[in-house]
Amino acid sequence: MTTGAAANPAQTAAAVLETRGVSKTFGVVRALRDVSLTLRAGEVHGLVGENGAGKSTLIKILTGFYQPDAGGLTLDGAAAAFDSPRAAQQSGVCAVYQEINLIPERSVADNIFLCHEPKKFGFLTDRKRMLERAAEIVQRYRLAVDPAARLGSLGLGAQQMVAIARGVSLGARVLILDEPTSALSGAEVDVLFEVVDQLRAEGIALLFVSHRLSECYRLCDRFTVMRDGAVVRTGTPEELPRSALIAAMLGRESAGEHAWADREGRADVTPALDVAHLQWGNRVRDVSLRVAPREIVGLAGLLGSGRTETFKTIFGAQKADAGQVDIDGQPLGHATPARSIARGLAFLSEDRRAEGIFPRLSVRENIVASLLPRISRFGFISPAKEAQLVRESIARLGIKTAGPGAPISTLSGGNQQKALIARCLSTRPTVLLLDDPTRGIDVGAKEEVHRVVQQLAEEGLAVVVTSSEMEELLALTDRLVVLNEGATQGGMPTKGAHPDDVLAVLAGPGADGAP
Repeated sequence: MTTGAAANPAQTAAAVLETRGVSKTFGVVRALRDVSLTLRAGEVHGLVGENGAGKSTLIKILTGFYQPDAGGLTLDGAAAAFDSPRAAQQSGVCAVYQEINLIPERSVADNIFLCHEPKKFGFLTDRKRMLERAAEIVQRYRLAVDPAARLGSLGLGAQQMVAIARGVSLGARVLILDEPTSALSGAEVDVLFEVVDQLRAEGIALLFVSHRLSECYRLCDRFTVMRDGAVVRTGTPEELPRSALIAAMLGRESAGEHAWADREGRADVTPALDVAHLQWGNRVRDVSLRVAPREIVGLAGLLGSGRTETFKTIFGAQKADAGQVDIDGQPLGHATPARSIARGLAFLSEDRRAEGIFPRLSVRENIVASLLPRISRFGFISPAKEAQLVRESIARLGIKTAGPGAPISTLSGGNQQKALIARCLSTRPTVLLLDDPTRGIDVGAKEEVHRVVQQLAEEGLAVVVTSSEMEELLALTDRLVVLNEGATQGGMPTKGAHPDDVLAVLAGPGADGAP
């Protein structure tokens, strides 16, 4: 795969879509301040910034969800105004979001041509023609999907490709990809990037939004960096090396995306968590691992290796078929989430939206959701205890919110994640299971999460963590336990290790040594 920065004629191509001095205010919050952005034909333009920097608001203005309070858009050099997403699509501006907004029970072809189906006799859907045109698009981008297949039967990667194919079918001249790789495997990311390269070669202007900077540098021709609702830097990858890009995003020099901390003296103590030959269905076949107090262990495995299922089985969210889990040397027994929490085990799910936040509740209610019995007496909640705990949690984790009573849905993704970590910590755990805790959050929020995790380990917690980014696992953990097809296969220390070392272990027959 070639990087977008190499030999890029798009840098001199005419602008397709521009924003000029766009501003947007919600109440007292100024979400965008004088934002100017230029998208050119045949260019992949990276839009980067911390959560809350204004990226989502800008995308919604580009796609007609919002109208700017000041400034405006130009399309092919002429003033343009989109009063709805449909108006933007009709003008060739389409977006593909992290959460796929398609209909899983309908076919691939139905989703590609949703709301603009080919007609016969002027009003009947021409299904034969629709399937033929869908097959042409699928073949054009070498997508291994059947146009007649039900969308929900496909993997997330294939569904993401169908969403892109829909944009192509709408005649997109500008395609916005908002965190398109967050739920994809490495192989699926490679396929996605091949499709993006083809779209670039066809002259489509692409806006690529991602927190994974390695992917941005692999793909993008140019960057726009946003901070606090304003554009702070624009340049090519050569003009904005990684350190400069991160500094622009944060408004300061980074402490390093990942700061490895050396903690010593854990090997000769009773394990805080001892898992022996755990099994659940055919997804968790034989998992064994030990984690000592003050230790951070990474559970390393490819997508589909059973990482999430392993955590859920340990926690008791799904009943184990065999095996044993000990907490501080004592069997957990017939684990349930409530019993696990009472014994000092906390679990943070990777799926923040579906299994984490209560979107209609406040920040305060989300933080205290797991410990209501502890702050209540005779069924009545102590307002004083609740308020004190929430204040301490917000301050400790640096949660940016208008106040404890603000709806958690108004927080950025990174701050929602920190609120969920606060919920875990509110139960005073001794063992913390973190399933991809920095998925979908920005560099600054990652640093804060890493700082908190390392501080918790220093204070005596045992932490087990997974991540979709191998560099993060190596930087954050003391050692890795390798998981392959639901079974642990040894491990390795992380100090001085390289991602290629881990990938070699994952691809091989397994490492020697006990987990």
